Amino acid sequence: MPAVCLCRSDQWGDWRWQLRSRLRTKEQLGAIIDLTPEEEHALSHPCFVVGITPYFASLMDRADPNCPIRRQVIPLAAEALGQGVTMADPLNEDGLSPVPRLIHRYPDRVVILATETCHTYCRHCTRRRRVGMAERGLTRAELEGVTAYIANHPEIRDVLISGGDPLTLANCQLERILARIRAIPHVEIVRIGTRAPVTNPYRITPDLTAMLRKYHPLWINLQFNHPKEITEESARACTALVDAGIPLGNQTVLLRGINDSTTVQKQLVHELLKLRIRPYYLYQCDLAEGIDHFRTPVARGIEIIENLRGHTSGLAVPTFVIDAPGGGGKIPVSPQYVVSQTPEKVVLRTYEGKIVEYPEPRL
Repeated sequence: MPAVCLCRSDQWGDWRWQLRSRLRTKEQLGAIIDLTPEEEHALSHPCFVVGITPYFASLMDRADPNCPIRRQVIPLAAEALGQGVTMADPLNEDGLSPVPRLIHRYPDRVVILATETCHTYCRHCTRRRRVGMAERGLTRAELEGVTAYIANHPEIRDVLISGGDPLTLANCQLERILARIRAIPHVEIVRIGTRAPVTNPYRITPDLTAMLRKYHPLWINLQFNHPKEITEESARACTALVDAGIPLGNQTVLLRGINDSTTVQKQLVHELLKLRIRPYYLYQCDLAEGIDHFRTPVARGIEIIENLRGHTSGLAVPTFVIDAPGGGGKIPVSPQYVVSQTPEKVVLRTYEGKIVEYPEPRL
């Protein structure tokens, strides 16, 4: 294991060093934060995959076990508790995988699992059953199978490259995937899902952005979950991507005790917009095994959206969604503003609680 070092050395800004130097053990983490007995016990669990970049670890509060950064990356004993409603594969991704490393859930789009490695392993990960278990990328044979499937299905117009985190791959590896996808005529849009700007912002290098620019239209989805994750380094990384012409969207996961308040969410979306990142989704936590302690009542998410809608700019309001158990896709869940409806009029409630009528047209 590399020595524990959170000093800003010459290597600190090297994304590969950050990836190689991930903190994984109780001893390494105990040297930089005051571990609770529960955290120490969980870090000794042989089945919990732990890996935290020195950069992201430096954002943790040493003394506060409820630090929102710490809660996302340090395991707790609750992860080992079985829950009757949870599942290893809550979205039935394995059942929706016609070829290895590809998920085809929606008619016109697919997900490619380009790697099973992340810069930092989140405790709330939906794919915890596989991500981090074997840190490897897409093989050439798997890439052949994935691209052949897409080429043989002309209805596929949108391809999301996910994982793991695709930006743990070297530029040449990532470009190999992008080039093969872009060579398929009916693919219109390519997206990448990554937390690199959040957990290892040094990955966003000039060489990377220059390479990505060649594959437009290209979109990137991020996952900022708390305002504390927005730092000078992460802001610089996001600015570099946007300046390369890459639109950024953010997909926050609603996490109990971390970001399940209007105050935190409003601060987060405002900071995101300042960085030209569109708040896209607010996810209800999935039913993955080991993450039940992160789940909030659905009513909490609806309440947060209601407290944002009308009280801040529309650009700042994400869509609150539940990813249907079993693979049914994302279901938007919103506050109810329609009070009643007849052929003559619709009665509506404003964000301030006022009742208004909208007359229907005569057909």
